[in-house]
Amino acid sequence: MEIKADLAKLADKIMRERGLQPEFSKEELQQLSQINNPAPFSSQFVDLRSLLWCSIDNDDSRDLDQLTYAEKGKDSKTTLWIAIADVDALVIKDSAIDIHAQINTTSVYTPAKIFAMLPEKLSTNLTSLNENEDRISMVVKIQINQNGEVENSSIFQAIVHNYAKLTYNVIGSWLESISALPDKVKQVPGLENALKIQHEAAQLLKKKRHEAGSLTLESSKAEAKIASNNQIVIQLAPHNFAHQLIEEFMIVSNQTVAKHFREAKIANLRRVVRIPKYWNRIVEIAKSYGENLPQEPDSKALDAFLVKRQKADPISFPDLSLTVIKLLGRGEYIVENAQEAPVGHFALAISDYTHSTAPNRRFPDLISQRQYKAFLRGEKAPYSLEELNALAAHCTQQEDAATKVERQLNKSAAAALLSSQIGKVFKGIVTGVGEKGTWIRIFQPATEGKIIQGFEKLKIGDKISVTLKYVDIARGFIDFIHLNSG
Repeated sequence: MEIKADLAKLADKIMRERGLQPEFSKEELQQLSQINNPAPFSSQFVDLRSLLWCSIDNDDSRDLDQLTYAEKGKDSKTTLWIAIADVDALVIKDSAIDIHAQINTTSVYTPAKIFAMLPEKLSTNLTSLNENEDRISMVVKIQINQNGEVENSSIFQAIVHNYAKLTYNVIGSWLESISALPDKVKQVPGLENALKIQHEAAQLLKKKRHEAGSLTLESSKAEAKIASNNQIVIQLAPHNFAHQLIEEFMIVSNQTVAKHFREAKIANLRRVVRIPKYWNRIVEIAKSYGENLPQEPDSKALDAFLVKRQKADPISFPDLSLTVIKLLGRGEYIVENAQEAPVGHFALAISDYTHSTAPNRRFPDLISQRQYKAFLRGEKAPYSLEELNALAAHCTQQEDAATKVERQLNKSAAAALLSSQIGKVFKGIVTGVGEKGTWIRIFQPATEGKIIQGFEKLKIGDKISVTLKYVDIARGFIDFIHLNSG
């Protein structure tokens, strides 16, 4: 069986079922054939090619949306620079390629196939901030003090150069003193120091964020990939210092862009996580661990509980995190303007937040880019309030659909991997108990399945052994039996 081909075919089918387009049309490809060069430079853009920009992303990432740089002043204040690919410069609003992007609204990542929001000729080349290339970008410049507080910021168009394409695994390992300075960093004089300043700034931002009540959450989500030998590999996604660096820079950048929109009185898409409807259930979960949370939603109190549990039981913590994430409710896009009280992002403890840092792979970010570029040029906003409201609802809906496609294909890949191991015993942890069933995450390979027998007395967090009973690759079903006597 050709695993990769079969899973890619299944992914195409599920994309269509979820209202997503798996392929680019002839019209879109015809338009693409006319785009053969990166966007041209302008004398109005600030030339920042002398700054030691670099990208940090996954090992296999080719759509590079952002570059980062930081420097420390004599006053001990740190200036952060985040360059975001100027995708709008080549993807014209309402063109065939733009309409495709607007339909899907996001890139969809499945084990056997990536469904890029934009054609790869653009997203991995002409609109990507590729290594050793000069590109135009939107730059968010932010100054923070020693407490991690933002003191001032600006947003402008600039020319940048990526001096090194780096990866989370390599840079994270170095920042955590597990491995030596990477050769790629050695080859760029001054880059080692710039990365150390970025890391220090990221940790300051993280500390400040959690003091405000931003939640400590750790995903138990495992990623399935097809290796070069057509074998399925399932790994839990790591979260090291390099991930934290980019995460903190992106959060502060998105927060800054949202504040600039508010100050400019521009209605725009916001990324929000509302005050949780199921706070009482979160309170009950905390009580089961012997902890009391306030009756009213309180992100600081919840974070204190999460930090305590992370230290007490790091193995089970990702699953507690997942439970809390589900009870917080999904993130969504809404439209806000300066006249309204912000809904905010409960999980990040931030009142003003948007998505703006990944325009090659998320349509809301491309909308933000167009809105802000029009403001910088003194032009009329490219989207009306009515259009923005419709796009906010559509982007939320399609993001949900994309998440379901990714989740189902990960389950199908796991089912395919386990299909030859019926009857084998696995160790794992119970992750869910409810009306829809009892669920377990087995440790090796890291994947989730349903316990269809012997689940009656199980509780979330129980560490048990189960026997694999049945798999259905097409539907992503993995069923286990728990033998009570075992």
